[in-house]
Amino acid sequence: MTWTAPPVERAKQLGALGTVTERQMLEGWLRWHRETLLAKCAGLEPGQLARATVEPSNLTLLGLVRHMAEVERWWFRRSFAGEAVGDVFTGPSDGDEGLDGAHAADAERDFGLFQAEVTACDAAAAGHDLDETFLSSRGAVLSLRWVYLLMIQEYARHNGHADFLRERTDGATGD
Repeated sequence: MTWTAPPVERAKQLGALGTVTERQMLEGWLRWHRETLLAKCAGLEPGQLARATVEPSNLTLLGLVRHMAEVERWWFRRSFAGEAVGDVFTGPSDGDEGLDGAHAADAERDFGLFQAEVTACDAAAAGHDLDETFLSSRGAVLSLRWVYLLMIQEYARHNGHADFLRERTDGATGD
């Protein structure tokens, strides 16, 4: 039996985020965007996930999953938490942050690595105040709040790409 990207159950409806604490709101919106990316992939087989469908771009759904694992790791674990961890999928000098190199044969593994990275990133941020700061690799003082907002916008932008990729794959639309 061929592996397919698993279905996604929403943890929280967006309307429920309107009356919670700032931290709960940021975590909730980030979770929703993470789930949205995975929902765009749900039910697709590895070959579909690794296929570029919006020519001339070579962007793929699997490449987006890999990219977001890299971006999560960079901001939450390396930058904010100061963990000495390597890349998830890429080398330090390739500059593609996981977008390239997506292969159908690795889809199940790559999804597992994404999920593991999300769990590790949540753990890296847990218990820290949103106002806690760190020095970025470019010398800017940034806060954990900033990281949450950056990640929400990063997912929102790439989820827009995922909309087009999914629709061109099998016609599916929706959030």
